[in-house]
Amino acid sequence: MITAALMMLQLSVVPVQAAPAPDAEIASVNRVLDAMHAAASAADGDAYFGTYTADGRFIGTDATERWSLPEFRAYAMPYFSQGKGWTYRPSARVVTIAPIDCRCVAWFDEVLDNDAYGTTRGSGVLRLTEDGWKIEQYVLSFAVPNDKARAVVGVIKAD
Repeated sequence: MITAALMMLQLSVVPVQAAPAPDAEIASVNRVLDAMHAAASAADGDAYFGTYTADGRFIGTDATERWSLPEFRAYAMPYFSQGKGWTYRPSARVVTIAPIDCRCVAWFDEVLDNDAYGTTRGSGVLRLTEDGWKIEQYVLSFAVPNDKARAVVGVIKAD
């Protein structure tokens, strides 16, 4: 009887691995990210900023670019209103739904192609809201090949 009780106790503390995110959840996150990129390319500010949470952040490639959503909107809307957007085409993306009960947090990283900058990378976090998945934070960065990193850093340090 004691052995059976100990076995039951031991089974109750074995960590449970979360099931992989269903394809529908991943597809929902992908749709939001794709909509964000499409809106930026079309210079559709309302659609673009509609993909973010109200307290979202955009972190750009410059070390000074850590914008709240209102700050980023103030920066971007004059460009959007002139029909000037930016086009980043995703070529690869990995989305992970946090293995927590609510299934309400996702993070991602993606490889992007841009006509001016070539290969770049986006990464960030989304949160499931009453209005669906929204971007909580988006980080855009340059993909610097390791064999060119010293030269790039040297140029930056020279400023």
